[in-house]
Amino acid sequence: MSGGPLAGIRLLDLTTVQMGPWCTRIMADFGADVIKVEAPGGDSSRYTGVPRHRGMSGTFQHNARGKRSIAIDLKQKEARDAILALIPKVDALASNIRQAALARLGLDYASIRKLKLGIVYLSMVGYGSAGRYAGRPAYDDLIQAASAIPTLLQRSTGEPRFIPMAAIDRIVGGSAANALLAGLLAKARTGIGQMVEVPMFETMAQFVLSEHMQGTTFDPPTSPPGYKRTLSRSRKPYASKDGFIAVLPYNDGQWQRFFQAVGKGHLLENDPRFADIGARTANIDALYDMIGAEIVHRTNAEWLQLLQENDIPCMVPHTLESLMEDPHLADAGFFQWLDHPSEGRIRTMREPSTWSETKPPTGRFAPRLGQHTREILAEAGLDDATIDDLIARNIVNTDAPT
Repeated sequence: MSGGPLAGIRLLDLTTVQMGPWCTRIMADFGADVIKVEAPGGDSSRYTGVPRHRGMSGTFQHNARGKRSIAIDLKQKEARDAILALIPKVDALASNIRQAALARLGLDYASIRKLKLGIVYLSMVGYGSAGRYAGRPAYDDLIQAASAIPTLLQRSTGEPRFIPMAAIDRIVGGSAANALLAGLLAKARTGIGQMVEVPMFETMAQFVLSEHMQGTTFDPPTSPPGYKRTLSRSRKPYASKDGFIAVLPYNDGQWQRFFQAVGKGHLLENDPRFADIGARTANIDALYDMIGAEIVHRTNAEWLQLLQENDIPCMVPHTLESLMEDPHLADAGFFQWLDHPSEGRIRTMREPSTWSETKPPTGRFAPRLGQHTREILAEAGLDDATIDDLIARNIVNTDAPT
């Protein structure tokens, strides 16, 4: 049994692509036994990017670490029966497959609950089942659009764009992991299982509007929606004498020290635009433009010394390449170089949180497709002859070549 705070928890993972696997990867990182159910061809995320061997992409390495893989054709009755035989042996089931499709396979909540009343059943969907968009397909880009992110970027940059990463999948995946953990805690306290639905659209609507609803929170509204500071077109890394630097004085003390450090201490006392946080927010473009006009006259090293001496938040922007060489991450032991049994030397990242007692397990790998098929089927109660028959009939794969 693996260590970690979730040691002893077993999760049947029917998720695919990004959002669901991110959620269940969190569970695996904390020590849960995550059984990843894959179609015979494998999760599509196995094949993104430039892998060393087909089916073991970099994305998959990071999203599937610590999981066990069973490759099985759920369209076949024998395969479904095998998975259903596992249900009494697991604590939770997670899926981002639409419920209508799961119902056709007999894997919807109503069917699963008959096999284990106390199961925690996590359903990750694009849109909540109570609304008119229920059942629509959803991907990261679509939910970015639905939750106003491209138009927010248009207001701040002049062009509607998507965030250049699958941020929604990871934000919602993290929220889903929290919901699943809460469901497991409720079960531990009450013995009652339940279905937990986590919708991408509603989760991101809350994520965006909790910052940008602003004055429309009140009736009547006190201001239009939109947080002026984060929407400012001047909110960006500032050009210095030899590069760019991010600087963010935020509270009154930080602004006072910044103005003093650049020789403009009189502004806070004499200019009503900068008197307090409300005034600074209302005049944020002028304030940030003033910072930019100062930053250009010194090098990054000079600014870092001055700002850090005055305890003013600042950071030089990383590239992807320099981020992986960050000295703080090295100090924290964030990266590990490990020898994967099939993929050679790989760089992996530990779970960022630290624990004084129930430390999450480290040094675990993403599974090869079907790597654990045989042992998982044995756990479901199938004997060797039955497993051999399923393999011979291509209903399941075991450590299939990739």
